[in-house]
Amino acid sequence: MRIKYPSTPHLPWSPGLQNGDRRIGDLGGLIGQDVVVTEKLDGENTSLYRTDLHARSLDTRPHPSRSWVKAERGRFGHQIPGGWRLCGENVYAVHSLRYEALDGYFYLFSVWDDQNVSRPWDEVLDWAARLGVPTPRELYRGMWSEAALRALPVDPERMEGYVVRVTGAIPYVEFPRLMAKYVRAGHVQTDGHWLTKPVEANGLRTGGNSDAGR
Repeated sequence: MRIKYPSTPHLPWSPGLQNGDRRIGDLGGLIGQDVVVTEKLDGENTSLYRTDLHARSLDTRPHPSRSWVKAERGRFGHQIPGGWRLCGENVYAVHSLRYEALDGYFYLFSVWDDQNVSRPWDEVLDWAARLGVPTPRELYRGMWSEAALRALPVDPERMEGYVVRVTGAIPYVEFPRLMAKYVRAGHVQTDGHWLTKPVEANGLRTGGNSDAGR
């Protein structure tokens, strides 16, 4: 069964909030919790299953960047338990930001089990190490601190923003309380037409995972 990745609400100070976006109702689910903040990458949200995959839309049309991630899933799909899914950012193609030194083209950011629970962050790191894929850069880890998050440097020329989540498990129904994002101003407008442009691959760091599964 395919399950759409839930929409991540914006933090109250996120400048990228657009019409139709949701702001987190309150910060009560994060206050007092151990959290991790990771860089929000400019790519396509992608869910990988044992024998299937899709982008944020469950009806995903063909695209060269999706062909690459399909081949990547073929490399390790047999290791994904039935009913589980691995969610991450497919950054093969340039969207509105250009990357020159990625560690790979699929950055794992969550692992969902057969009970539709997003596994704890440390398990995500274990899965990434096991499969040989990167995870987004950690910008902060510790007890929730609004001041610490507001102070995080975000260069809009280089970063889309960041995502904060509790480090523990997140049931699907609790997702809107336990995760939130900060997005740079104007990102949606600049990223809207990447699917129709000629495909240009982002750059990889030496030794990055460019052709796994081929």
